[in-house]
Amino acid sequence: MHYGNLFTSCFRMPKNVKEALAGNCWIEAMQDELSQFQKLHVWDLVDLPKGVHPIGTRWVFKCKTDDRHVVVKNKARLVVQGFYQQERLDYTEVYAPVARLEAIHLFLAYASFVDFKVYQLDVKSAFLYGKVHEEVYVTQPPGFEDPQNPHKVYKLDKALYGLHQAPRACEDMCIEFEQVMKSKFEMSNMGELTFFLGLQVSQQEIFLHQTKYVQNILSKYKMNDCTTYSTPIPVNHSLHPDKDGKDVDCKLYRGVIGSLMYLTASRPDIMFAVSLCSRFQSQPKESHLIVVKRIFRYLKGKRQLGIWYSKQQSFDLKAYTDSDYGGCNLDRKSTSGGCQFLGERLVFWQCKKQSTVSISTCEAEYVAVASCCSQILWIQPQLRDYGLNYTETPMFIDNTATMTITNNPVKHSKTKQIEIRHHFIRDCAEKHLIELVKVHTNDNLADLFTKAFVVHISNILST
Repeated sequence: MHYGNLFTSCFRMPKNVKEALAGNCWIEAMQDELSQFQKLHVWDLVDLPKGVHPIGTRWVFKCKTDDRHVVVKNKARLVVQGFYQQERLDYTEVYAPVARLEAIHLFLAYASFVDFKVYQLDVKSAFLYGKVHEEVYVTQPPGFEDPQNPHKVYKLDKALYGLHQAPRACEDMCIEFEQVMKSKFEMSNMGELTFFLGLQVSQQEIFLHQTKYVQNILSKYKMNDCTTYSTPIPVNHSLHPDKDGKDVDCKLYRGVIGSLMYLTASRPDIMFAVSLCSRFQSQPKESHLIVVKRIFRYLKGKRQLGIWYSKQQSFDLKAYTDSDYGGCNLDRKSTSGGCQFLGERLVFWQCKKQSTVSISTCEAEYVAVASCCSQILWIQPQLRDYGLNYTETPMFIDNTATMTITNNPVKHSKTKQIEIRHHFIRDCAEKHLIELVKVHTNDNLADLFTKAFVVHISNILST
């Protein structure tokens, strides 16, 4: 046996089952997966009922790495080819529990405030704990067929990855998670939280970044050797539909935008630039791709930036809101920007094109305030779960007219053009849930999310 080849195969993802079966390390990974099935009574080997077609299964292999790209585990997962399932016949409801990244930011900010050390637990094969109520039959795992019963199939009792109803079954299990925890689940302690959902976490004073992800996308789109820029987008970018420009591959452009959108989970400095470029995904042109490549050039020079949550700060909730006016060259709609802080910790940020065309700067600012207020109303009950009750949250804005409209209980005739749904901020002000506070334009941190910046924002991001 050539040990060099065996060592290499253990740290390289096989292309198919035949290749995986040639390496002992991958055989062990597959056997470990199947042993979990046996332990949790996932399925039973039965004869296939007449008129029933079993769903195929396949192996998915992955080398799991840490934040330094070191392979720490070989994972083999048996998945069901759920795309063969038919709605209403094989499944009904489909939904899944999803953790909002904003909730993760809030939790880490609170951990820094109370000086908690955050640890991570991994639930092994979480989907295997959810019970399937429908009758589902699957084929035997490739490479692990029963030689004495080759024509039999497995009837599922628990959910497998790939089934449409698997996330629903998993959600039922999560309701009882707090009570049963380790008594029911086989869990492994992964130590201090350092890597979660693509986010890297350093816990000396909590620093949230995606340096590894930046390196991955630079390599993926062959931008490792590019020159660098000090800003992600020029101030006078003048991006427009460019109907006469040269077309580029839509799939490539959308893939790049999707990669950058995920990076905004820890990089608010590129939020406006990525949001602006995402508006041209239907018909991307070469001029748009050039701007996107500039974002990559900026990232290459600033790949280690992230969000820093200091321990020596207050924890008061405050927000900043701003808007440009008719800044979109595509349809002249305005852009709303906002950011929310706990003390000096940036936990939420938004950049979104408004759904209607504003006919004045006051209207554009008013709509932006309404969007920021909605985020505040989501944050306040989240903080109550931490034992913190915030009212009269200050929202800093640099537009006096908007403050006047909000604080005026009588709907002035000049505000009729503003949709009624945006006027709910008046009710929030009357109920003392928020308070609009005047701030100078130069001190409005939300300005970052409505236009290109010239200098680096060192007071928000850190290295």
